Amino acid sequence: MAKAIPFFELNTGAKIPSVGLGTGGADPGAVAVADAVTAAIKAGYRHIDCARLYCNEKEVGCALKRLFDNGVVKRGEVWITSKLWCNDHAPEDVPESLEKTLQDLQLDYVDLYLIHWPVSMKKGSEGYKPENLTETNIPATWRAMEALYDSGKARAIGVSNFSSKKLGDLLAVARVPPAVNQVECHPVWQQPKLHEFCQSRGVHLSGYSPLGSPDAGTIKTQVLKNSILNTIAEKLGKSPAQVALRWGLQMGHSVLPKSTNEARIKENLDIFYWSIPEDLFAKLSGIEQERLVKGTVFVHETYGSYKTLDELWDGETSDA
Repeated sequence: MAKAIPFFELNTGAKIPSVGLGTGGADPGAVAVADAVTAAIKAGYRHIDCARLYCNEKEVGCALKRLFDNGVVKRGEVWITSKLWCNDHAPEDVPESLEKTLQDLQLDYVDLYLIHWPVSMKKGSEGYKPENLTETNIPATWRAMEALYDSGKARAIGVSNFSSKKLGDLLAVARVPPAVNQVECHPVWQQPKLHEFCQSRGVHLSGYSPLGSPDAGTIKTQVLKNSILNTIAEKLGKSPAQVALRWGLQMGHSVLPKSTNEARIKENLDIFYWSIPEDLFAKLSGIEQERLVKGTVFVHETYGSYKTLDELWDGETSDA
């Protein structure tokens, strides 16, 4: 019988549900995100992935409050992640940023709080103008994150979009090791070396854009149109999205699919009671690799910490 893999255990001992609803990309303030969260919780999701950057935490918070008030689910049964944006990296701004998130989400704590990117921007800046980029000081930001962990307002802390090197550098100075590294991960960008590194250091890898970015890249890089993935989906009688998500669970990482379509929200959760057989699973490692989320806006010759994409990703820019 297939192994269900409903959750993964973090280095804190907490259990993170293996499938979460991504809330990025929904229009800021859109009713759609509140409806998606409601549909997801009612369908059985117990993990919602949020961020200040998405500008919709108020709507997510209203949906959660209704669900809690109506007894659909209890707070302790739902895993909520949020993220610190680049313009709040100064140590004194970190607690204020989480406070704002908690206020918007109408919560006393988040289950996981992440540094969204290893990139720092001027306080109060908006958008991605190069002149907003400043020098990063990850150890100082991390110490402020550790204080939030100590306070109980963030039950676990972690990072996002960190290369193996940046994660290793942080682990070398961290008092509280990051519990999670949330990165782009799907069959077209599998990141085996980063996977291996995270596993060896007890850091859980969580995959955003597990279905790729449907609007980004060429047909070659559109995950759900990949011919190998589609052939396997056909053989198993599953959708390409289900195979891509199940691949993630069998690789050992949590997946965060985004959708505001109720039918797809349900379909994306139907990945527990079947598995991809070993012979077909092996075929997926033959897919040509390309990073879709490149972070180009964080790279500049004059401003910020990274002059090239190679510096941002520490060489993990091609088939990593």
